Amino acid sequence: MIYRGELTVATRGRGIYDITRDVERIVAASRATEGLATIWIAHTSASLIVCENADPSVRSDLEAFFARLVPDGDKLFRHNAEGDDDMPAHVRTVLTQTSIGVPIARGRLALGTWQGLYLWEHRTSPHERKLTISVIGE
Repeated sequence: MIYRGELTVATRGRGIYDITRDVERIVAASRATEGLATIWIAHTSASLIVCENADPSVRSDLEAFFARLVPDGDKLFRHNAEGDDDMPAHVRTVLTQTSIGVPIARGRLALGTWQGLYLWEHRTSPHERKLTISVIGE
């Protein structure tokens, strides 16, 4: 069985947004009991991560680390067509991921106890991000 669902996430700008429940709803709609969910984001300045879901300071620490690693306005970058955060957003996306595969077991995402799925918006302004969730299973 193959099932495809779509998800649109409206971001408020740079930050890490929990999408776990939204993806779980799409997996439930597929009626797959065992299989694989592939989550794909069709953008080059936002990414997907699996991250700790209990302590929000983990996510703010990730943001602080990336701000140091890839600062906005770095003179190293020539690509700044959409502002100082343009190229840093692309670098952040390349360093993370645009697709995540999560096993499905007993009809649910087989995430660990402290894991959640997140969309990481790397731009400072709000955006609408489009995700495709493909489920292959039985």
